[in-house]
Amino acid sequence: MNEGTQGQLVEEIQAAVAAQEDRSTANLRRVRQSFSARLKDAEPAAVLALARELIALGPWVYRWYAYELIHFHRPTLQMLDAALLEELGAGMDDWPATDTFAPLLAGVAWREGQIGDEVVQRWARSEDRWWRRTALASTIALNTKARGGTGDVGRTLGVCELLVDDRDDMVVKALSWALRSLVVHDAQAVRGFLDEHEGALAARVKREVRNKLETGLKNPRQG
Repeated sequence: MNEGTQGQLVEEIQAAVAAQEDRSTANLRRVRQSFSARLKDAEPAAVLALARELIALGPWVYRWYAYELIHFHRPTLQMLDAALLEELGAGMDDWPATDTFAPLLAGVAWREGQIGDEVVQRWARSEDRWWRRTALASTIALNTKARGGTGDVGRTLGVCELLVDDRDDMVVKALSWALRSLVVHDAQAVRGFLDEHEGALAARVKREVRNKLETGLKNPRQG
């Protein structure tokens, strides 16, 4: 893919975004699939260059396209390391971008051994709320079957342990998400974690995770 082709793709994605009144994941993904088909034989360097240009445009929707295009281009996904991930994630400042980046890129790289536990733990200790959320949301790739996860109690609870006292709303919600995603693999371990950290966990985490354990739902309807 040459520079002219890359520029054309960026313009086409911008046009697609401008035309999309409904930016639901399903609608965005339908458009993204057409671009992935065109990038099927592209070199990883070209895919990364396109992703960088999209990210530089600013709004979350372009990061979403960048991250999805990388995730669905296996040669590029397989070359992600800590340095590349931190470059691609730099400047994240909202949950739609973070919650695409973490499960689709960072979490997969972690699961596949492209980054080590120490990298995710460093993110969990970051002063940036979005990197702390990334650390927790990356566990989704370990535990959600639809994303290729087979369950990893140790690594998941290891990250959760680092953030039990965090009261940032974005981090609290991600902690609940991480624990709920682990329930299907080891409910007993999740119950034990709740009991051990009863006094430290935010009320939302305890409520939503206990609901998941007892009913299978985060927020069961009251009837």
